[in-house]
Amino acid sequence: MDSANIIARAKNILSTPQTEWPVAAAEPATVSGLYTGYIAIVAALPVIAQFIKGSLIGTSFLGVTVRSSIGVGIGRMILSYILSLVLVYVMAWIINALAGTFGAQANLVQALKTVAYSWTAAWIAGIGVIVPWLGLLILLAGGIYSIYLLYLGLPHTMKCPPEKAAGYTAVSVIIAIVLGWVISLIVGLLFVGAMGGAALSGMQVTSSTGDSVTIDGNSTLAKLAAMGQKADQASKDMEAAQKSGDSAAQSAAMGKMMGAMSGSNGPVEALAPDQIKAFLPDSLGSLKRTSISAERNGAMGMQVSQASAEYAGTDNQRITLEVADTGGAKGFIAMAAAMAPEEEKQTDHGYEKTYSAGGNLVHEEWDSQSKSGEYSVIVGKRFTVKANGNADSIDVLKQAVGSIDLGKLESMKEAGVKSE
Repeated sequence: MDSANIIARAKNILSTPQTEWPVAAAEPATVSGLYTGYIAIVAALPVIAQFIKGSLIGTSFLGVTVRSSIGVGIGRMILSYILSLVLVYVMAWIINALAGTFGAQANLVQALKTVAYSWTAAWIAGIGVIVPWLGLLILLAGGIYSIYLLYLGLPHTMKCPPEKAAGYTAVSVIIAIVLGWVISLIVGLLFVGAMGGAALSGMQVTSSTGDSVTIDGNSTLAKLAAMGQKADQASKDMEAAQKSGDSAAQSAAMGKMMGAMSGSNGPVEALAPDQIKAFLPDSLGSLKRTSISAERNGAMGMQVSQASAEYAGTDNQRITLEVADTGGAKGFIAMAAAMAPEEEKQTDHGYEKTYSAGGNLVHEEWDSQSKSGEYSVIVGKRFTVKANGNADSIDVLKQAVGSIDLGKLESMKEAGVKSE
């Protein structure tokens, strides 16, 4: 699907499902085509929103804001995205396996269509997680509407007798809830994060008339759609590599596929631990470095590297300075930066704000009572630099981030990118 078709399908399945389901059911399709041309694009929306909420905005309660680190947020985002794609296929397989029980016709591709298009409402509603307090209501509405879409779609895609569609839907939904709970448990056990308020200015549809949809070419939605175009060719390379039996070619094709899905120009090799560790200085003014670590991790063809150092002084000042290379997830980070809100909050003893400066997304917060805070910057839509801890003022944390050669870091934004 091209960008206009992705938007049109989502718009039509949400607004006129009774007439859109017969059209979708009759279309020729393949598993890889559905993934690269629709599922991988739309399923990314709630994952990106969760990253914005959990790592850039945070959750506030009684004056306390909880926010996961950028590194944890990125890891959670990648894992959640991969598991969500797996869950879609597992649910399609289950719906296909249940076909005979409800007098339907087994067809895995049609089952995948059923899941992909009915879940559109829940995926898009997933963006609502970044909206204060209303987010849960939006998520609930999206989930309920997805159940309704599933009920309407089964008679068309799986040829289920209309009178059995309710039972087919009920069993499928119960299984989906259980599997979703298992995945949430897995992510929760591996990552601790939290999610607060936002604007969707990057998701612009400039005009829509009838079946014709025009989107802003610079919008986040257009960038998401562009993923599908890159992923389409990547999927063909993947199929060719699998047929060849060449493990090296299969690994390269997987990297290209994940690069396409994440919005990168191609597979991205994150900076080596020694490279990223070299950005951390030996001292921060009077604070001496007491420890340093660096690592590079990868999964499913995507790499992320991170270096962290602790600095301490004699006057109870203690700062943690982190540099992270989002590597294969840099496409997600670019979209997250584009979607993130600019906002400011004030309290009796501190503040918190997110804003753009010099083309970079900046987040800062400070509590004058505890003399603690955080200052972080996304550089080159790929790297993140963050300083947090106890200091005399927020200026100390800003100076800590300033001790990193941000210009050099930005100049490396295409390092390791293997353009295809």
